[in-house]
Amino acid sequence: MPDKLIVDVSPHIHSHESTPRAMWVVFLALVPSAIAGVIIFGLPALKIIAVSVLSCVLAEAVIQKLTHKKITVSDGSAALTGILLAFNLPSGVPLWIPVAGGIFAIAIVKQAFGGLGLNIFNPALAARAFLMASWPKYMTSFSRPFAGVDAVTAATPLDMLKEGKAQDLAQLGLSYWDMFLGKRGGSLGEICILALLLGALYLLWRGYIWWQTPISYVFTVGLLSWVFGTEGFLKGDFLFSILSGGLILGAFYMATDYVTTPLTKKGQLVFGLGCGLITFVIRRFGGYPEGVCYSILIMNAFVPLIDRHIRPRIYGLKK
Repeated sequence: MPDKLIVDVSPHIHSHESTPRAMWVVFLALVPSAIAGVIIFGLPALKIIAVSVLSCVLAEAVIQKLTHKKITVSDGSAALTGILLAFNLPSGVPLWIPVAGGIFAIAIVKQAFGGLGLNIFNPALAARAFLMASWPKYMTSFSRPFAGVDAVTAATPLDMLKEGKAQDLAQLGLSYWDMFLGKRGGSLGEICILALLLGALYLLWRGYIWWQTPISYVFTVGLLSWVFGTEGFLKGDFLFSILSGGLILGAFYMATDYVTTPLTKKGQLVFGLGCGLITFVIRRFGGYPEGVCYSILIMNAFVPLIDRHIRPRIYGLKK
């Protein structure tokens, strides 16, 4: 009788999921927000998304070719970085901005650290921070939604709040419903909360992201805004704090990045709490009106420390 016992290395349990599948599923979950951005801002938004995705894909292919590595652009990670970078850009930036950002995201933030799975910072957000530091004029010039091709510049609600030009939604000329649908100034992929939540709910339902980081992130920002809200800061309007800026985009799509966030559920809760605290501090006390980008990047640096102190229990061992 032949020996049917097969001894092999781990893992012994496999699933049908793979890195390319996960990347492309997240990419597709962002398509509704991309469509919303094009509807709201017009053809310029579509051009920025296309150029940003193409720049990231080509940069990765060229670098892998030059370094004699296997070209892996089909795994979707570069395309995902490209669309997330585009979502963090104003709709009126010149097309060389997403090109510069895409090259920086792939060449410096991703490939310089060894490629997918080895980068310590979120590439799209790091590229946004680079662009903000290098060309702040372009990165802070936003278009008014639904103004068509000849869109005029308009301050974001957080800008107006920070500058003391408004203290409530009435003075902003907005309603919660307007902010939910994207009728406000902002980056092209962050303003339509409805489209972002549709994709996020699908990812949560399919198990591609977990609730710990986004919920703790959003809850912390809302709670702190309510508790410490004062005159001049919308009097603690927590719903405004949640709907404004890039909080929903950052919490559900970038703070949940597999590579740059903690491994354990408890660690993800800590990560989300930290992101929320830093976002609130920057919004409330900092000179810059938005803190989502920098809060996630700062907490990315703390991920090794979080993973070191919050370890999963080894299977078969008691606590």
